[in-house]
Amino acid sequence: MQQSSLLTSNHTESYYAATANTTALRNRLESDIEVDVCVVGAGFSGLSSALHLAELGYKVVVVESSRVGWGASGRNGGQIVNGFSRDLIEIEGRYGADAAKAIGEMALTGGDIIRQRIEKYNIKCDLKSGNVFAAFTPKQMKGLEAMCGNWQKHGHDQLEMLGVDQIREHINTDRYIGGLLDRKGGHLHPLNLCQGEAAAFESLGGIIFEQSSVTGIQPLNDRQMVKTAQGSVTANKVVVCGNAYLGNVVPEIANKIMPVSTQIITTEVLGKSLCQRLMPGQTCVEDTNYMLDYYRMTADHRLLFGGGSTYGGAEPSSIVNKLRPHLEKTFPELKGIGIDFAWSGNFALTMTRIPHFGQIGENVFFIHGYSGHGVTATHLAGKLIAQAIEGQPEQFNHFSDLPYYPLPGGRLFRVPLSVIGSWWYIARDKLGV
Repeated sequence: MQQSSLLTSNHTESYYAATANTTALRNRLESDIEVDVCVVGAGFSGLSSALHLAELGYKVVVVESSRVGWGASGRNGGQIVNGFSRDLIEIEGRYGADAAKAIGEMALTGGDIIRQRIEKYNIKCDLKSGNVFAAFTPKQMKGLEAMCGNWQKHGHDQLEMLGVDQIREHINTDRYIGGLLDRKGGHLHPLNLCQGEAAAFESLGGIIFEQSSVTGIQPLNDRQMVKTAQGSVTANKVVVCGNAYLGNVVPEIANKIMPVSTQIITTEVLGKSLCQRLMPGQTCVEDTNYMLDYYRMTADHRLLFGGGSTYGGAEPSSIVNKLRPHLEKTFPELKGIGIDFAWSGNFALTMTRIPHFGQIGENVFFIHGYSGHGVTATHLAGKLIAQAIEGQPEQFNHFSDLPYYPLPGGRLFRVPLSVIGSWWYIARDKLGV
């Protein structure tokens, strides 16, 4: 078993790092340069923003404190789940029909961008189609039925409700009573997608500096200077994409998110026939519990299984001991199976569970807080940032105009208060109410 180590210039010892297409180390920023746009962070948000801007002809530099895809973008479950961490039904109830319509029109955009990037730039990242939301209880099935109907109202026509027999065509387990299949979802190798998008950006003349932690961002006449330990970037615009790993570099937004860790294990190689029997549809899966499990088969025929959350970003003492019972309950015939990789990573949680987009003054944009559903939303965010910098901020403003609040309790008490709140939802799941 291999377990993660945080805050290193190397990638965490994950399945993804072990099977990445390339791990070439890029140069540090060791000079003072000037560009049109400086992007802080080389995860999905930063790479999506940088690539969209480079395609529009901007001179762009990306500065990354560690490696391309080092954070959540290179550690996540690799699932293309459309929409956002809060469903459009809840968005409409909270913000009104107009907001839900505007945001709903963008709900499939992130996944479309990913598929377009993979095709256009020939990115090898094991893309497969289809994801399943799995339900344990009649109440959860009713929630999926409502979600399906609402999504169809917003133009999503590739959904299918699954009964108890139909879901067994995707997941060979007796845990679920049904689910929802999204054919426009899917799964992939996220670190290889990051590396492919970075290479695409560099092919257009973009530059990425790794191991170049940002120490501050400050105004310089009508521009901005992004400072690192050994250099600086002066830019007309800055895009901040550090997400859960940004720290206090931009104090104005630090209290709007909280790092939350999630954990993943990957089994030894199971073989093609066993993988096919356990998951005949070869889709990815996430259940509908508040503290959910998510899993899929990899291209080399392993089971990749994730779940759990630790508020504040701490890592549990044993990732395997935390996740193995869930894996074995889902697939009893894998009891005692060997685990080759175990790691954790942090995502950024907002109070509203809606991604937090905005501006600080005229020249600094930020995008973060995907609250556990970042693979697709990050790719949408990069497009909206590029549009806003081009002088077309309408879609960006549909998010930035939403009200966002600091997490209650401040930095000292936000973790215990969030844990107490989560107990209520976990208890509801266990009771089926």
